[in-house]
Amino acid sequence: MVRIFIALVCACLLAAPGARAQENDPVWVQIEAQPSLAEARARIRDYAARLEDVNGFSLGGGWYAVALGPYARDDADSILRSLRLQGLIPRDAYIARSSDYRQQFWPIGANALNQPALDLNAPPAETAQNDPASEANEATAVADPAPLETPAAIEPPDETPAEARASESELTREERALLQEALQWSGHYAGAIDAAFGRGTRASMARWQEANGHETTGILTTGQRRELLAQYNAVLEGLGLELVRDEDAGIAVEMPTAFVAFEKYEPPFAHYVASGDVNARVLLISQQGTQDTLAGLYDIMQTLRIVPETGPRSLDGDNFTLIGEGALQITHAQAWLEDGTIKGFALIWPAGDEERRTRLLGRMQDSFTRLDGVLDPAAGSAMQNLDLVSGLEIRKPRLNRSGFYVDQGGTVVTTADVVQGCTRITIDDAHEAEVATRDDGLGIAVLRPLETLAPIAVAAFQQAVPRLQSDIAVAGYSYGGVLGAPTLTFGHLADLRGLDGEDNVKRLALNALDGDAGGPVVDAGGAVLGMLLPNPSDERKLPQGVSFAADGAVLKRLLEEAGITPSKTSDTDQIAPEALTDRAAGMTVLVSCWE
Repeated sequence: MVRIFIALVCACLLAAPGARAQENDPVWVQIEAQPSLAEARARIRDYAARLEDVNGFSLGGGWYAVALGPYARDDADSILRSLRLQGLIPRDAYIARSSDYRQQFWPIGANALNQPALDLNAPPAETAQNDPASEANEATAVADPAPLETPAAIEPPDETPAEARASESELTREERALLQEALQWSGHYAGAIDAAFGRGTRASMARWQEANGHETTGILTTGQRRELLAQYNAVLEGLGLELVRDEDAGIAVEMPTAFVAFEKYEPPFAHYVASGDVNARVLLISQQGTQDTLAGLYDIMQTLRIVPETGPRSLDGDNFTLIGEGALQITHAQAWLEDGTIKGFALIWPAGDEERRTRLLGRMQDSFTRLDGVLDPAAGSAMQNLDLVSGLEIRKPRLNRSGFYVDQGGTVVTTADVVQGCTRITIDDAHEAEVATRDDGLGIAVLRPLETLAPIAVAAFQQAVPRLQSDIAVAGYSYGGVLGAPTLTFGHLADLRGLDGEDNVKRLALNALDGDAGGPVVDAGGAVLGMLLPNPSDERKLPQGVSFAADGAVLKRLLEEAGITPSKTSDTDQIAPEALTDRAAGMTVLVSCWE
């Protein structure tokens, strides 16, 4: 039983067990308090299954205490320490007096407040005779309980409390704050990091000492402070943390040199890339500039592939913080504008290693120092690439298609394939959208922007039946937005049906590209006849210049089912090529699917 172990511990911890002093007023080890009688009884039943001497008392004000005892004061201190070390009672358990309690409600009928302190050195048989719970258990016992492990002996301190206070007084404010951070990390301190060792900090030091087998003085000795900080910094072991001075960038900062090494300069970045098994990277940011330059850098960095799209970010005058949180990596970037120079850093670290990443980030932030000079804008590689910014790859969508506006609120018609498997859909890169409806059989999707847009032009669907071989054109982003604006491709209407006689598609004589799919097919007057479909994905190889469009009537029907009333026209007059280009381009948008 636990009481047997408690008696042994008490005998070991006291200098003269046989001559142990008995206090006239017994005390209690209060484990916890509950705001209702039902909750207190439930907790008592749980503790009674593991411990002896469990009692329940009313505290008044609707609160009820769970306590062990009654004990002599010396015994209570030893029991409190022992049960805490074993994790059998909460760390905030404490010594209480009988005067703290009112009526006893458990065990039923007991009145332990009027009993003397229990003699923990009494033989087990005598204790059992005085304990009704033990008598009940005796009838069903089949074997003695397994012996409990004796906790490790308390390690003698390397300094007396007076000596510890003297060495503590020599700590700097930063060192005192660091100790609070370490105590907080260890789970023993929940207060503010203020470098002030008040009652809360002293109590947390005592809890740490107790948990680590030291005498609980509430004053950490030099050796204990060293031990605590070693525990705190163990997570950083193996990183090769060193202060790196990059004179070209004008920055000094601690880096995990076991994981990253310098590669190149591509202003405004100094690249430190992975040199080991961990896919880590550090960028140093260094350039001359103004607030506009800083804002531009903030915008550009959000387009980089190394910065996941989700995560908190802010631009505040002379500084920015940019955090990208992805499934595989987390990027934290910061930059500050001072005296006409922008300096900062970005830490790219694998996801799932949060404790080490957070601690490393804190070391980098604390050690970051501005030196003289900035990166030479002419430094780095002379090779240019539209997909790279300063040697970093730009984030690119999984698929680009064209689309066109069908109402004044910015609703867009596009192809169904561009909205499949996307985490985000954008219109013209800048506006996010959601799928309002789609028909995979027809290959059509209708998108609703998440914000109200103001299109330059909106599709007007042709009501009149077009003539075969009449001139038509398709507006689309033929090269996926590389040119920054839609282009027009001209052709003519080859058939009002598909190759197999389908009446929901039209066959076009037109040399279209993949990026044009989803764009509006217009007649010579700018009225919409349909939407260009992607090239067939089956094994058929069509002759060059053969394309297909979803019929305008099908598009109108799908829009109306979605609650959208499209514009219509029966005007068949031709307009000038320049006016046709402006009208078609004004309604055409770039639709992008992002993973």
